[in-house]
Amino acid sequence: MTCDPIDLTRRLVRCPSVTPEEGGAISLLQDLLTEAGFTCHRADRGETANLVARWGAKAHPRTFGFNGHTDVVPPGDPQKWAHDPFSATIENGWLFGRGAADMKSGVAAFVAAAVDLVAEAPPDGAILITVTGDEEGDATDGTPAILHWMNATGEAMSVCLVGEPTCPSEMGEMMKVGRRGSITAVFTATGVQGHSAYPHRAKNPVSAMARLIDRLASHTIDDGTEHFDASTLAVTTFDTGNPATNVIPAGCRATVNIRFNDAHTSDSLTSWLAAEARKVAEQTGVEIGMTARVSGESFLTPPGPLSDLVASAVEAETGRRPVLSTSGGTSDARFIRSHCPVVEFGLVGQTMHQVDERVRVEHIDQLKAVYRRILESYFA
Repeated sequence: MTCDPIDLTRRLVRCPSVTPEEGGAISLLQDLLTEAGFTCHRADRGETANLVARWGAKAHPRTFGFNGHTDVVPPGDPQKWAHDPFSATIENGWLFGRGAADMKSGVAAFVAAAVDLVAEAPPDGAILITVTGDEEGDATDGTPAILHWMNATGEAMSVCLVGEPTCPSEMGEMMKVGRRGSITAVFTATGVQGHSAYPHRAKNPVSAMARLIDRLASHTIDDGTEHFDASTLAVTTFDTGNPATNVIPAGCRATVNIRFNDAHTSDSLTSWLAAEARKVAEQTGVEIGMTARVSGESFLTPPGPLSDLVASAVEAETGRRPVLSTSGGTSDARFIRSHCPVVEFGLVGQTMHQVDERVRVEHIDQLKAVYRRILESYFA
């Protein structure tokens, strides 16, 4: 009897696994994979549930890895949904629910493909499935904890496929061979409060911050590289907390986020941001401090055997040869890239994180077929 990825997706969606709650999703997968002959381990850290499931010899030189997550973002107001966000309702060919697209359907598809393969055509090699409950949060206790556990216990993947949704609007149109890096920088300007009628008696942090933000926002970071679009900087907050129109405030705070390509490192960009802040501080006499948090470095898995294998399987099942892309935000591939070559392919992600998140039911079956073909080709 084959493993039905649609039924498994519905069972996972019904688990209210809003980060950091496990919601029963990891336990469900652990029980299913154990029954299918996989050796399962929990690589939990803190409140986060993490699963590592292996079929075949430990650290086999031909070990195909899958990675995904079962945690989801909050659904928001359930009354705004057409169906309860954790009901996994199917209507008019769509499966509705929080996590339906991002990414319980992807997890269900690769689990179903792996379970069926080892039952029907046991490969000469190993399959390692890693699933975390901390991808939508800070991610510090998720895939990094899994990789730490793997290193400590001698587990390893030869290659890995992350099942995140990668297709913008049509099934099969895009896969990811890299991701941009991400830095969030918070600037704090400290001046001298004063009356707005006597600006010479104050040091205005708002003016200084505006000058800094204009310098950053109007700067062209780069024009893109061979595999990446141009890096971008977005101003995300600018706050004074000042309710009075006749008072120059003592402080001001602003935040920017940079998504950067492989022309830079987080260190080089952090140094540039700090240097710009120093220049404005010197010009205005306003003290400007900065803190930076790096979510991940940019990375690229060079097009080659792994991307060719995945692209060929996608084309065979969907009729489309996927574009090799590095667009979008970050994913857990940013952690795995230091362990082994990694690419990403999954469903259409148009509705992820939205009200009425949903996926086409037929696409879930199609994704399982893509993953099954990838496994068969890899072990052939």
